[in-house]
Amino acid sequence: MNYKVVVASKNPVKVNAALDGLKRMFPEDEFDAAPVNVPSGVADQPMTEQETLQGALNRVNSAYEQYPDADYWIGIEGGIENFNGELAAFAWVVVQDKEQLGKARSGTFFLPKAVQELVEQGLELGEADDKVFGHTNSKQKGGAIGLLTDNAVDRRELYEQAVVLALVPFKNKAYYLNPQQQRQV
Repeated sequence: MNYKVVVASKNPVKVNAALDGLKRMFPEDEFDAAPVNVPSGVADQPMTEQETLQGALNRVNSAYEQYPDADYWIGIEGGIENFNGELAAFAWVVVQDKEQLGKARSGTFFLPKAVQELVEQGLELGEADDKVFGHTNSKQKGGAIGLLTDNAVDRRELYEQAVVLALVPFKNKAYYLNPQQQRQV
């Protein structure tokens, strides 16, 4: 089948992560992306896990309201949180179809002190990365994780895995939609 997917961002990293995650989980299907800019309703740089998740949820809700005729809506929000004085970076992914919602968090990694200091001064992570590493527009490329791993893992790959995890309820609808009909193991 061919499905219309509204990705709540025009950032090519997020669009490709969404499509690649869908293709990995549903290789027999085709997906057409409709990237749209919608507000996250949170700070440009979410600073807590809850704010980051809320941003992804808000993106999906806004995309759904603007484009209710799609088959899937996907919101990806990158965020950071302070853990014992260090900043950790991650993303939340939210996927919705007409029946259910799936969500998952990406892997987490810690930021170098120089990047952390710029973020704490109010810069968005992508801007801080560009300053520290001497790059431009890194958030639409490999992101902080790509810069730090020499692209052994890049931002698209980090997000793609979270998209796959957020799609678990869609791959297993019988277990997630009808709990009273679940098979006993």
